[in-house]
Amino acid sequence: MKFAERRIYFFIISFLVIAPGIFFLVSNGGLNTGIDFKGGSSMTISFPESISVSQTEIINSINDIGYSDSTIQNLGENSFFLRTTELNDEEKSTIEKKLIDNFSPESSSIITSYDLVSPVVANETVVAAGWAVLAAVIGIFFYIWWAFRNLPSPFRYGIAAIIALIHDSIIVIGSFAILGEFLGIEISTMFLVALLTIIGYSVNDTIVVFDKIRENVLIYTNRTFPEIVNLSISETLGRSLNTSFTLLLTLLALLLFGGATIREFLYVLIIGVIAGTYSSIAIASQILVVWDQKKIGSFSQE
Repeated sequence: MKFAERRIYFFIISFLVIAPGIFFLVSNGGLNTGIDFKGGSSMTISFPESISVSQTEIINSINDIGYSDSTIQNLGENSFFLRTTELNDEEKSTIEKKLIDNFSPESSSIITSYDLVSPVVANETVVAAGWAVLAAVIGIFFYIWWAFRNLPSPFRYGIAAIIALIHDSIIVIGSFAILGEFLGIEISTMFLVALLTIIGYSVNDTIVVFDKIRENVLIYTNRTFPEIVNLSISETLGRSLNTSFTLLLTLLALLLFGGATIREFLYVLIIGVIAGTYSSIAIASQILVVWDQKKIGSFSQE
């Protein structure tokens, strides 16, 4: 298949996928952040098995005493994870008493765990995450530059990999802007952990294709660079798709049976794996072709 000749279509598809996420990201003023980023309190609440309580009933009770910005997740087995504003001991006791009075009068305590994240710690988390991502990007660039040092202009491989990495990250972030708008999904430190994982996966998949390009450049010296890219993608396509499909099956199984606490992490991985597989073929490799041909492409190519 003539992948290189159809690069303009790949770029258009990426733009159409990225544009809605950017729109919601800008219109919402950023992502829907959890207490890990803006500070607040979280607690796990467990009721006796004999009591039937829903998320809606709990959140309505919390709203009645003035905590309307709280969110609740069902952890199963009559347990719930509550996020709300930063609480002192008296406010925490007020919430617990309200829930006990409404749903479990015979219980003496229903809060099984409690965490407090101050805004200062939240800001430090954001800064540390930014430095971690920057360090990862710089390290990846220099590693790829060194690994492909025997080819002409080896730094372009590093640049292409970083562009693909940014492409995947923007898709993930944009997707969460949309999910935050319509499903109220918040991001936490688990989001950052998953995003760094996706960065590693994306680069790994890209390097597989790049390594085959490097091998074919040295073997087929009489072929043009777009022809070598087409051949290299064809030779690695099956491996990339099989690896990604197998990983997606595992992630989907975890999403269905793994519980609510890791759901956000799995959303990032699923979106990132799909984007990473696509970008290694349709973005990173095509950036190399654009660099070599000095043009993006045209719609008239066959």
